[in-house]
Amino acid sequence: MADYNDKNIFLNMEELGSSTDPGIENEEQRDTNPLAQDTAENEGGLMAAMQSIPDTLPVLPVRDVVIFNYMILPLFIGREKSVQAVDAALKNGRHLLVCAQKEEGTEDPGPDDLYQVGTVVQVMRMLKMPDSRVKILVQGVSRARVRSFSQVEPFLEAQIETLHETTPKIDPTVEALLRSVREQSEKVLSLRGLSSPDVLAVLQGVDDPGRLADLIAANMRMKTSDAQRILEAEDPLDRLMLVNTQLQREVEVATVQARIQSSAREGMDKAQKDYFLREQLKAIRTELGDKEEEGEEELENLKAALDKAGLPKDVRKEADKQLRRLAGMHADSSEANVVRTYLDWMVELPWKKLSRDRLDIAYAKQILDEDHCGLEKVKDRILEFLSVRKLNPQSKGPILCFAGPPGVGKTSLGRSIARALGRKFQRLSLGGMHDEAEIRGHRRTYIGAMPGRIIQSLKQAGTRNPVIVLDEVDKLGSDFRGDPSSALLEVLDPEQNYTFSDHYLNVPFDLSKVMFLCTANHLETIPAALRDRMEVITLPGYTMQEKAEIARKHLLPKKIKENGLEEKDVVLEEAALEKVIKEYTREAGLRNLERELSSICRKLARRKAEGKKGPFKVDVADVEKLLGAPRFIEDEKEKKLMPGMALGLAWTPAGGEVLTVEATVMKGKGGLTLTGQLGDVMKESAQAALSYIRSRAEELGVNPSFVSEFDIHVHVPAGATPKDGPSAGVTLTTALISALSGRRVRADLCMTGEITLQGRVLPVGGIKEKILAGVARGLKHVIIPWQNTKDLEDVPKELLKRISVHPVHHYDELLPLVFESKSGRGGASGSDKNGKNKTEDGKNDKDVVAARSRKTPAPAGTRRKTSRSGDEAGA
Repeated sequence: MADYNDKNIFLNMEELGSSTDPGIENEEQRDTNPLAQDTAENEGGLMAAMQSIPDTLPVLPVRDVVIFNYMILPLFIGREKSVQAVDAALKNGRHLLVCAQKEEGTEDPGPDDLYQVGTVVQVMRMLKMPDSRVKILVQGVSRARVRSFSQVEPFLEAQIETLHETTPKIDPTVEALLRSVREQSEKVLSLRGLSSPDVLAVLQGVDDPGRLADLIAANMRMKTSDAQRILEAEDPLDRLMLVNTQLQREVEVATVQARIQSSAREGMDKAQKDYFLREQLKAIRTELGDKEEEGEEELENLKAALDKAGLPKDVRKEADKQLRRLAGMHADSSEANVVRTYLDWMVELPWKKLSRDRLDIAYAKQILDEDHCGLEKVKDRILEFLSVRKLNPQSKGPILCFAGPPGVGKTSLGRSIARALGRKFQRLSLGGMHDEAEIRGHRRTYIGAMPGRIIQSLKQAGTRNPVIVLDEVDKLGSDFRGDPSSALLEVLDPEQNYTFSDHYLNVPFDLSKVMFLCTANHLETIPAALRDRMEVITLPGYTMQEKAEIARKHLLPKKIKENGLEEKDVVLEEAALEKVIKEYTREAGLRNLERELSSICRKLARRKAEGKKGPFKVDVADVEKLLGAPRFIEDEKEKKLMPGMALGLAWTPAGGEVLTVEATVMKGKGGLTLTGQLGDVMKESAQAALSYIRSRAEELGVNPSFVSEFDIHVHVPAGATPKDGPSAGVTLTTALISALSGRRVRADLCMTGEITLQGRVLPVGGIKEKILAGVARGLKHVIIPWQNTKDLEDVPKELLKRISVHPVHHYDELLPLVFESKSGRGGASGSDKNGKNKTEDGKNDKDVVAARSRKTPAPAGTRRKTSRSGDEAGA
């Protein structure tokens, strides 16, 4: 066996010139570099060796190496057949044919296991090793082809044919190829750090293409198959072209390798520099007597802080694990910063810190009364909650949700509760939140990860039992990042939130001591599962009296102070304040009122800043001077309504509102037109009202033939405002009857309720707000469904004294109430012995209608028709 152990990436040609084997027995040391020796001597010896090559030579199989002409290298011989081949060569002219094996793993290669083209070498020296191996130094003499193998045992022997080559003529193409090969060789040597003037001189001194190709190929690292391909190329230019291709590939590899080594070297240089500086810093601290390093001191501080934080057992286990990780990291690594931030969060969270509750019910009532006027039902529910907490501190109270229009004091109620209990207060706005991670936190695998808003609020509060108001819970969104409302299910469930798991902390945190309060404007947009976990407390709008009282006690003193005035500088008359509330604001809450009062105070502050003396009195006439023209003008209270008009009541997010419903009839074929931007429910109410009138036309004083002779148009003014809901059913019915019969509806009466096809009046919502609107309009009577009488408990008693409430079961009960009598007043709600409704004159309704139709002209667009009985009714 022949092994080649000195084949490097690109052999250093300077070393090659002096690399004779020092262990050769009793042989004179001499230069073995064929290019460093005297050219004449070297070429003369090789020419003599080539001329003396016999036709039959011993064959030496070698692994993973191809020998080229003029190449000198040592070989280690271990196989017995190979040793015998070397002995035979030494006895007969010292020539051997070296052929490469096709497969390196073949231990006993035969003729078929060797390439047919090899190199005839001359054995220059031999040395027997102690382990029975033989080391020889050979030099390539000539390329040769095996014609046939003459023997296989005891060693391989073959008849050969030497391959002679001609020297091509040097033309521009050949010269360009030579230069390209030299330049590529210089690049490889430069990138490998092997470049030297002597080596470059050797490359420049070779002009023979074949010899230059052999020289470079002999010193390149390449696969055996690629080297064999170069060896077998008989044309010197083809051989040089193959070498050039290999050089180009080698340049690319060497460039990438140099870049990798440069990057690694820079990293090592920086690490060595950091280490050196740290060692210097350590020595300086030692000299100063400060033996603890900053990193060790930080770890000790973190450990001490974890001890004081009072972490639960499982949480402390995770914290200690992260602390050990931090101790094994470089202080400046990015991972160390992530772990350090995580431990800081673990230290700063209030794991065991609780604020002491002040469970004084009388004091809590005092605080609520100071901060809020009215809202008695809400205050009672809050005091009940505090009473239960006082008697049973371990109770899991419900999650309260304050629902109501904007500006009615939902959030400030939470602040008052926190003040009454002596707890910390935190507000968390959920409006527009789309990402579930805002609640549960981000996982630490993300850059910039941090805990969710719940954990952040607890850290800011500094206690484990603050009051947290989840504001605008009805405005949560959801998208591809998750559903925050689903994440809130765990937060707001007392049976689950004692083990709330934030994705960032990845350990359970007890939220059972936190008092969660939610606020919402509309309950319809809250998911059912989330609404099920909350106890809803509705906050209606404030009355004008409540607004005036709040403005006097809270808003006006606050704005006076904010604008640099003193309380004695501003004197706002009651009538002026009432004008501001009525004509400059229209809302259920107080936000716009607060803005208008702020505007008044700013203008008075300017007067004071200009040197005018106070106090500044603001009366009714001054309001328009300070605030400009009124923004809201109350609809003129008509003394009489035209036929086809009726006053209804509606609920809006800003409170109750009085709506005027108008109906008119015209010649046609029974069509119904609805305008005023009505919703589907309101349109269906109009259809139901018309069907009810058609089914009882004669009883209601309406000509039954109106369906085929007239079209009806119903309009609700303020057409730019969308309107919907079933509560306008009785109003639509009344307006249609008035238009069809020509009777006028009382101008001091309003109504609300849903109508059915049988005339039943069904309950509706927002009774308090609607009655407030009727009182504000100056109306004297209001009709409500009988089932809504329970809602009158929420209406202030002083308002009920200013308006008469008429509960009804069926629409028949409205007829004596809503239409004007002959004298212009409303009829009484009595009935005759036959059960028919009677007016104040004692006549039944139908007689009044007939008599009226004989004395007054029919409404515009109608005609009169005489029945058999002589009674007349406006169609």
